[in-house]
Amino acid sequence: MATFSELINGDKPVLVDFYATWCGPCKMMTPILETLKKSIGDAATIIKIDVDKNTQTAAAYQVQGVPTLILFKQGKVLWRQSGVVQSNQLQQIINQYNGNA
Repeated sequence: MATFSELINGDKPVLVDFYATWCGPCKMMTPILETLKKSIGDAATIIKIDVDKNTQTAAAYQVQGVPTLILFKQGKVLWRQSGVVQSNQLQQIINQYNGNA
C-alpha cells in the first residue's frame, strides 16, 4: 500500500476526504464518494483520512473543519472545499484537472 505522500505525489489526481467518525455531514460524504468512484473509475484515487487518527496530516493541510475535501496531483493542492460536495460537482472538478473536461 502506498503512503499518503506517495499517493498525492503521483500523476493521477487524488481526492482526499478529511473526516471524523463523530461528524454527521462526514457520514453524508460516504455514499457521495461511492457514487463518484463508480462515475470516474480509475480517473482519480479517492481516499479518506480520519483527522482524529492522522492529526499531523490534518494539521499539515490546515484542516480545521470536517469534512474537508482536497484534490492533489503531483503533490500540489489543486482544489479544496469544506463541507458536503455532491458527486457531480466533484466529478467536474476532477475532470477539469485531469484534462478530460
